[in-house]
Amino acid sequence: MRNLSGLGVLALAASFMGACSQGEKPAEPAAEDAAAAGNVDHLRLYAFDCGRIEMKDLSLFTQGHEYDGRTNDAAVMCFLIRHPKGDLLWDAGVPASIHEAGEEGITSGPFGVTLPKTIESQLAEIGLTAEDVDYFAPSHSHFDHIGDSNRFAGATLIIDKDERDFMFRDEAREDEQLFPLYSALEGAETVEYDGDYDVFGDGKVKILAMPGHTPGHVSLLLQLDNEGPVLLSGDLYHLQESREKRLVPKFNTSVEDTLSSMDRFEQIAADMNARVVIQHVMDDYEALPRLPGYLD
Repeated sequence: MRNLSGLGVLALAASFMGACSQGEKPAEPAAEDAAAAGNVDHLRLYAFDCGRIEMKDLSLFTQGHEYDGRTNDAAVMCFLIRHPKGDLLWDAGVPASIHEAGEEGITSGPFGVTLPKTIESQLAEIGLTAEDVDYFAPSHSHFDHIGDSNRFAGATLIIDKDERDFMFRDEAREDEQLFPLYSALEGAETVEYDGDYDVFGDGKVKILAMPGHTPGHVSLLLQLDNEGPVLLSGDLYHLQESREKRLVPKFNTSVEDTLSSMDRFEQIAADMNARVVIQHVMDDYEALPRLPGYLD
């Protein structure tokens, strides 16, 4: 893995440490491609591989010493939510430019990153293009969740007010590595909300306020017809162990808010008997259908 210091894509450490500054559907046959690219008649969840992160110093991901001397290989998940009223991209992974580095990837400080596939190539697998995405909703504004977001500035940005303020504050604008990755979103058509937000007004795709990792961090609750409730974590947790032990990363903006969000998230998960997907846990990614398969 080679060092590419000085490039805008190398915002890994700065972004992570910003606060310190089941039924699988078969592949859709080619004859259905036209229908797949048009409106759908019910909610579908597609999982995208939006990068891989080698965490070389896992101690960053707790306030204590539970992870001292440990490393971790993490998934980076993005999701396309197809609803009869439009297509929503949840998170935008690492920058597409990392794909050009190939299997070697890039490295910056305690992180190494690769990108096996771009979001655009995965959209193509289900007959779509970036221009077909109607809405973009990031869980938060760290490098690995917003890295390729400029590509979707033509979609309507759906964003928590506190997170948007955080993204476009003066200090963020001065970050010559991270800010250019999402700067085009400032001019995007925007829906700004405070608290929870029901994206399509029918309770099937609901953004949940889960602050603490960043000021306006959110998770996503889906009500799928066959799979039932599914909760996408954002970065409320990074590992399954983090969830079990309620571990808060050193770089979160608020420990208190994070713990309160964990309480709320777990109550919702228990009340609804929801399937929880921790977006950086490789086992959770591997348990999801491969494209062009989906959950519904």
